Amino acid sequence: MTKLNIKTGDNVLVIAGKDKGKVSVVSSTSPKQGKVCVQDVNVQTKHVKARRANEKSEIKKIEGLIDISNVMVVCPSCNKATRVARKEVDGKMVRVCKKCGAVLDTDKKVAKATKAAKTAKSSTKKTSSTVAKSGVKKQTAKGATNRVVKRGDKGGSK
Repeated sequence: MTKLNIKTGDNVLVIAGKDKGKVSVVSSTSPKQGKVCVQDVNVQTKHVKARRANEKSEIKKIEGLIDISNVMVVCPSCNKATRVARKEVDGKMVRVCKKCGAVLDTDKKVAKATKAAKTAKSSTKKTSSTVAKSGVKKQTAKGATNRVVKRGDKGGSK
């Protein structure tokens, strides 16, 4: 699995293919395939046949995937298609424009990643264990208890 320099919500310029020159927004990414889906680019027609009596047959227009090498990120500050560099800013690795040096990651994405990391650390600290007469019980952060059975006890009904 490869690390993508293009993320959902980025403005990109199509640099190859039938839609060359279009600037649009990335609607989804597929890292395993190395492809992205861009709005109003690589539009394909799909003929849908009616399967029931009350349905209508129709022709749908869907956006197809295009290879990640056929698009370049457009920097929001200098409005130029650019390659992506990675730098450490405030202890976080962020995407940076190669031409002007502006940060490409929006504050919401960086804040969300930071918040997720903090909650993961705090949830591991909340785990506690207690010992009771019937056996050892481990209490997790959610309040669920797991009973560890003693050697002689089969764990059945009493």
